[in-house]
Amino acid sequence: MVYDDVLRIEAYRFEGIVQPFPNHFHKHYVIGFIENGERCLYCKNNKYNIKRGDIILFNPNDNHACVQTDNATLDYRAINISKQMMLHFAEEITGKKELPIFYNPVVSNDEVIYYLRSLHEMIMNGINDFQKEENLLFLLSTLIQNEAQPFENQIPECRKEIEKACEFMEKHFSERIVLDQICHYVGLSKSTLLRAFTKSKGITPYRYLETIRISEAKKLLKKGMSPIDVAIETGFSDQSHFTNYFSSFIGIPPNAYREIFCEKPKQTSDKNE
Repeated sequence: MVYDDVLRIEAYRFEGIVQPFPNHFHKHYVIGFIENGERCLYCKNNKYNIKRGDIILFNPNDNHACVQTDNATLDYRAINISKQMMLHFAEEITGKKELPIFYNPVVSNDEVIYYLRSLHEMIMNGINDFQKEENLLFLLSTLIQNEAQPFENQIPECRKEIEKACEFMEKHFSERIVLDQICHYVGLSKSTLLRAFTKSKGITPYRYLETIRISEAKKLLKKGMSPIDVAIETGFSDQSHFTNYFSSFIGIPPNAYREIFCEKPKQTSDKNE
């Protein structure tokens, strides 16, 4: 289990679990994902057969119990969100200071799985880029929209604000940027910026920032700069983070890309004529 000091939520993972869990409840929200295994879940006096790919949603005080129903073990990842933080996130997303109520404890949604897995891995690995907050807000926005009370889904265009956001990231890409800075600069809430930016550009603000950084990194690598220095110059948290992103964008690691453009010493011959 890992507590994220920035988002103020918990992330945890069970692997190889076979034990049953007795009837109990939590004072916080639980958003989980079954990685492997099949279980019989009892929640609020209803029975559910859960399996790989299912998403689990528990409101505070939802009583639940589960037991394994196959010969495999349970692999499960989840996040815990206090009512106080959920109220904060819900107001950010909906504009209303109301706690959401998830109606179904077991749902299926590929978009939710994507954001939950990405968010979970970033928390467990201690990554502090604002993509983590981005993933959390997209996750909760999708859940509130599809699995809780409806809210206004119209996405404003905010063209001038989006261009200002792009200008800010292009100017400050080498620095550590947080989502609050961009939102303060353009005058939009986090949820509005994320939704409007993604609709307009087709990518999230964080992906836009990483694209700028990778583009600048390519220029520096072509000049022969070492990958570790390039990582620092372009705003990546460390060389490992830079290498992973560069490889996913370009298809080869930065060192290999650098060698393509570096001159190799010419071989000399020792033969006497």
